[in-house]
Amino acid sequence: MPLSEITKAITKAESDAGRAPGSVKLIAVSKVQPDARVRAVLEEGHRVFGENRVQEAAGKWPGFREEYDGIELHLIGPLQSNKARQAFELFDAIHTLDRPKLAKRIADLAQETGHCPDLMIQVNTGEEDQKAGVLPADADDFIEMARGLDLPVRGLMCIPPVKEEASLHFALLAKIAARNGLEGLSMGMSADFETAISFGATHVRVGSAIFGERVAG
Repeated sequence: MPLSEITKAITKAESDAGRAPGSVKLIAVSKVQPDARVRAVLEEGHRVFGENRVQEAAGKWPGFREEYDGIELHLIGPLQSNKARQAFELFDAIHTLDRPKLAKRIADLAQETGHCPDLMIQVNTGEEDQKAGVLPADADDFIEMARGLDLPVRGLMCIPPVKEEASLHFALLAKIAARNGLEGLSMGMSADFETAISFGATHVRVGSAIFGERVAG
């Protein structure tokens, strides 16, 4: 699906939900995509991208940033504490803050460097064993702890379980965010971003619908 069709669908979903035009940020998920596909989207004027792995982003984005102005890069995959310094250099936002050790590491780096990417806390709304994220019951305490470290927590992120109704998870994430005074909601992917927007998503993460299926290897 062309980028223009995705942006039209987002604009319509914003309007249907009674939200202001431009209130949703489209993150084009470029992980495991060939450079040629990424370049084509850059040439269309899009500048907000998401990557899953620090190492892959490090091999791809410094070069693109030399060619194109205004790129905004979001880390949407798990972050190991030992990759946090590199992530600081590459990313404008990290959506996967999910444990105290990582929070403390980021706080130390923020103190040392004098800056910090915007942060989203990942909530494991489906309480899935194999998935990262803070459990919903622990989210309020974790948010308070991160704020106590002076971290720039902008919102929450979730990845609903594949076989469950996504809207239930979007509603839960929005509820946790609202009671903690957080406005950012990173939720919704290629198959369900319009539903996510109806539940208040501020960031939608769309990959295959823009780029086509991923090319591994």
